Amino acid sequence: QVELVESGGGLVQTGGSLRLSCAASRRAFASSFMGWFRQAPGSEREFVAAVTFSGGSTYYADSVKGRFTISRDNAKNTVYLQMNSLKPEDTAVYYCNAATKYGSRWSGLLDAWGQGTRVTVSS
Repeated sequence: QVELVESGGGLVQTGGSLRLSCAASRRAFASSFMGWFRQAPGSEREFVAAVTFSGGSTYYADSVKGRFTISRDNAKNTVYLQMNSLKPEDTAVYYCNAATKYGSRWSGLLDAWGQGTRVTVSS
């Protein structure tokens, strides 16, 4: 069963915006946090942002703070990532997952990640 389906990626110029969506299963969406992660070519997957179940608290990687906004719609089991002022270094495949934090490190909870959605920012 596919539990995470990301969409909304594309090609955008530096300074542009994109809005990513992630439709999650009820099981995934019931977790304490939902998060976005990204993986650039040749790099490890890294944490981008997380939001609590209520939507009342959000967390961001320093590299995206002030530019990206995570939100969720619990009625639709969907989490969003609004990305503004995009930079070439934001180029990556973006994934969502139920999230958890071990110390200072965020990780995805589900072993089966979605297919991701590719974001390419041209300079």
